[in-house]
Amino acid sequence: ALAAYPDGLQVGGGITVDNACEWIGRGASKVIVTSWLFPDARFDRARLLQLAERVGRDRLVVDLSCRRRDAGWVVAMNRWQTLTDVTLDREWLAEIAHHCSEFLVHAADVEGLCRGIDRKLVAALAEWSPIPVTYAGGASSLDDLALVDRLSAGSVHLTIGSALDIFGGSQVKFSDCIAWNRREEEKNRAALEA
Repeated sequence: ALAAYPDGLQVGGGITVDNACEWIGRGASKVIVTSWLFPDARFDRARLLQLAERVGRDRLVVDLSCRRRDAGWVVAMNRWQTLTDVTLDREWLAEIAHHCSEFLVHAADVEGLCRGIDRKLVAALAEWSPIPVTYAGGASSLDDLALVDRLSAGSVHLTIGSALDIFGGSQVKFSDCIAWNRREEEKNRAALEA
């Protein structure tokens, strides 16, 4: 896939400082890292700095998938079963944003259920993150694209998984998502020209 669409796909899963450049060399536009940054479920800032230096900030996405707890949203790893020592907040995201170009955040409590997004998390990410965020979790209809866009004033992007027809879902057609995105691009282009 990377050879067929060079610099167009991001790669995640098992990314470390030892293999990240290899994936970039094979054609990945960015690498997505989670678990390697959290040995023993504790955030290791030195690892983030090492990886950012190796691949470059612009080629690095930090996955901060999380579970909701009383204190807020706690970063989770190992298929979202292990909670880490990080609770998402404005200050922590601002610090990490200096070393990556994007955050990927799965709302693990609603992921795969197709019962709706975590609205509070989307709004918090929009308020707290100084860099682009892609949110995943709970999307069940094309309306969720507009909802995330509205809740975040366009600063958080939505990825649809289980509900999407190309992934075996029946609630959302891939072709409808493409059409929605094209309409939004045209509206944005027209607004810039006005």
